[in-house]
Formats: sequence, C-alpha cells, structure tokens
Amino acid sequence: MNIQGVILWSDVFIWLLVLAGMAAGCWSRRQPPLVAAFKRVGQSRPGMAAATFLSVFLLVGLLDSVHYREALPGKEGEPKVYSIEVLSVLDGLLSPLRSRMEKTYSEPLATRAYAKEMIEERQADGSLRSLRDYPRLRHGGAHLGSDEGRAGEDIAGRGLRAALLAAFLWMLLAVAVTGRVAGTASVSRKEAWCQIYRGETTFAWNAVLAAVAVLLLGSSLLFLLAGEYHVFGTDKVGQDVLYQVLKSIRTALVIGLVTTLVTLPLAIVLGIIAGYFRGWIDDLIQYLYTTLNSIPGVLLIAAAVLMMQVIIDTHPQWFATAAERADMRLLALCFILGLTSWTGLARLLRGEVLKLRELDYIQAAQAFGVSDARIIARHLLPNLMHIVIIALVMDFSGLVLAEAVLSYVGIGVDPSMISFGTMINNARMELGREPVVWWSLIAAFAFMFVLVLAANLLADAVRDAFDPRMG
Repeated sequence: MNIQGVILWSDVFIWLLVLAGMAAGCWSRRQPPLVAAFKRVGQSRPGMAAATFLSVFLLVGLLDSVHYREALPGKEGEPKVYSIEVLSVLDGLLSPLRSRMEKTYSEPLATRAYAKEMIEERQADGSLRSLRDYPRLRHGGAHLGSDEGRAGEDIAGRGLRAALLAAFLWMLLAVAVTGRVAGTASVSRKEAWCQIYRGETTFAWNAVLAAVAVLLLGSSLLFLLAGEYHVFGTDKVGQDVLYQVLKSIRTALVIGLVTTLVTLPLAIVLGIIAGYFRGWIDDLIQYLYTTLNSIPGVLLIAAAVLMMQVIIDTHPQWFATAAERADMRLLALCFILGLTSWTGLARLLRGEVLKLRELDYIQAAQAFGVSDARIIARHLLPNLMHIVIIALVMDFSGLVLAEAVLSYVGIGVDPSMISFGTMINNARMELGREPVVWWSLIAAFAFMFVLVLAANLLADAVRDAFDPRMG
C-alpha cells in the first residue's frame, strides 16, 4: 500500500462520539416522549437551517479526522518508508489548495502579490529592465497567462456558472423533497410544493431548502474559483487562507465536543447529588466549585497548559510525528477546559434539583420507599435534560470562542496546528502594517461566526422542544 493509516487520539474521540450519537438516535426512536420532542425540533425553521449548516461543518470535521501517511518513493523490492507528514482525507481532497503556495501575501482573487518587489522585466529588444512593482503570483490567475486584464471577466463568468450549477442541483433536491412530501401526505406535487413554500409541513423543509441553497451557491463558487485563484487570499508564508479555515473546523469541533464529553459527567453527577442530598454533601460540592470559580480562569488554564507542555517537551519519545505531539496538546487542552468549566452547569442543576425535590410526586416516591437512585434516574434526570442539552450546545459555542482567545494569547493549541485562534493570532500583527492585511482575520472570524451562530440557533430550538414547561 502507498499509504499507512494513522490513528490520533482525537480521531478516536470524534468517531466514538459519532457512534454514540448514532446509538442514542436509535434508542431515542423507541422513546415516544423523545420522538415527540425531536419532531418539535424538526418544526423549527431557524433550528433546521442551523442544523443544515452544522451538518456541513461536521462533514468537513469528519473528513479531517481520518489520517494517513504517504509512502516515500524508493527502489522496488526495498521496504517502504513513509513520510513523517500526517495527512487527512480532507488534505487529499484539498491537495491543490495545500500545494499551491505563493511567496507571501496576496489579496483575495488577486493575480499579483500584495507588496512591491524588485522584478526584472524583459523589453521588446530582449534586454532586462529592473523595476519595483507587484510581481505576478505563481498560481493565482496563472491560467490567464499574459492576458491578466481578463481576470474580472473570468471571475464573473465562473461566478455565473457557479450560480447556474447551484440552481440546477437545488432544483434536483427540491424535486426529490417535493416527491417525498407528496407521497407522505398523499397529495399532488403542486400541492406538496405549496405546503413546503408556506411552511405547512410537519418538518421545516422550507428552511432546509433555503439553507441548502446558500450552501450550494457558496460551495459552487469556491469549487469553480479555488482551482485557479486564492479565493480568500494567502498568508505571510503564501499558504491559501481557504485551506486554513477549512482545516480549522476540525480543531473547533474537537475543542467543543471532547471538552463537553469531559464536562457533562462532572456537572450532572455533582449538581444532582448536591441538590438532592443537601447537607454536608451539598456544602462540600459548593465549596469545591466556589473555590474553583475564585481562581481566574485564564490563569488556571494557562498554568495547567504550561505544565502539560513541559511534560510533552520532556518526553519526545512518546510521539512518532509532529502531528501526534500537536494532537496530544489539543487533547490536554480539552481535558483542562473540561475540568475547569463544569461549575456553571453544576450550579444550574443543583438549583433546579432543589426545586424539583420538593414537588409532590418526588415526595410521594420517597414516602413509598423508592430508592434515591431510581428517583434520580426516573424523575429528576428527565426533567433536567432540557437544561443539560441547552448547556451542552451553548457550552460548545463558548468553547470554540475560548480556544480562539487562548490561542490568541499563546496558551491554546500547538502553533503547528491550524485553528481559528492561531489564524487570528498570526493575523494580529499585520493589522498595524500599511496597507492592512485583513483577509485572514475576516475569513477566520466569518467561519467561526457562522459555526457559533448555527450552534446557538440550534440550541434555542432544542431548548424550546425539550423543556417540559413549554410543551
């Protein structure tokens, strides 16, 4: 084989979470209350539009979570030697973006570099003349050759073809969805389309189709333009910014999902125990999270990250590649964030349990001798799930933003790992130069904004659907 599979620990966690989500989905289908709640989520137009965007982010993250190393060229008959560079399936799909490096900065869709240099220009008589000008890019707009002035026309033509392609694909999807709705509701296709358009279906198909239209248009534009231009420009070392923002998605997902996996058990167990049993147990847990909250969060995380970094640096034999080393630092950051961010949810759950345990049905269960474990599992936990779910999604948003802040101050992910935070950190020094290099910062901000906004909108829909007081 010309490739060797590489399994990173973060890949294991990501795929385990996917499998756990699929298993939870299968189990939920047999629970009528959960089915009804998820149907209410499906009726939310903002929620379904947000879920459509999040599914694309998740797909990109999963493609970036299958890693391998390529075999180096060698003589036939000799054992294969593999590169130390760890790539992913996403890297393979984005190979043109990854390999088309420029010398330094270039603006989005530009054909020339961003800064003037001394270049040599051949004259009509064959002699060379030195002048200071913006040099042509090696890859951006190279297909135009000497006809550089045709770049605007070429970009407009590609944009028009992208719009036509997106419209064609969207119409195919709309026809398929209309047929499904018509078959389910036993109506004509025309009536089914009218129901979709007016939002009268049991599932928010109109919101999904609208979100898909935006995604198809954006992806078509990127697909047709990125092959010949740097759509979002290049950074200081000439790397394509579009490639960087796509690679940053996986880092954001790992930070959000793995950290939540660490936070939830601590918050749920300690919050419920403190509120239900009260007394000295409640005092002890309150003392624990009050003390933890009294320590400045950034300082606590910075100290823990720096100690972990010392351990990683003093044991280089643990890691075969730089990617494994960076991955271990990423997981360490996830666990540190998880161990320091459970207090807010635990406090919420404690307060809710203190209120629920005084209700009549809880008091009746205790009077009939029902065990504490059964009361917690059958009566308290289901009434707390709306808080857990909304906190889970909202914490995901906060953790994505926390990674950006921590990487900005230099205590986040490994500098060799691409993330929204490292992109912003690398771009901050360029904001003071003249002319300003703005595109790296704007691209990272835009993608992170869409990710966090989609997560928040889905969280609102899930909260409204799962909160028993709003049923």
